[in-house]
Amino acid sequence: MSSPVPTKDVSVTAPLVVGLCLLVALLLYWLGGKVGFKGKTTPGELATYSCGEDLPGGKLQIDEGLFFVFCAYFLVFDILAFVIATSLSRPGWLPALYAGIALCAITLLFPLRRMG
Repeated sequence: MSSPVPTKDVSVTAPLVVGLCLLVALLLYWLGGKVGFKGKTTPGELATYSCGEDLPGGKLQIDEGLFFVFCAYFLVFDILAFVIATSLSRPGWLPALYAGIALCAITLLFPLRRMG
């Protein structure tokens, strides 16, 4: 039989390792800031949107209906991927059932995308 690991050593070692890792990370961050390329500031970056591009003077119109349809698409596919990824050890009918429900949801959302 092997002897158990003393808990006193583990309770001292874990914070020491975390602190040492934090110290190394801060040192690398500081060193990268000193050595890294700074670049030049262009007049476009100082503008309101600071992306370096000139935007048209008029107000930008966003189609909110189409935005929400794409949000619904994202949610359907995101949940589908999660269910399939987490049900690999389950019977095959559960992911197939949700894939069918997702297909029905996509079928219902498809006409809304064309309207926007």
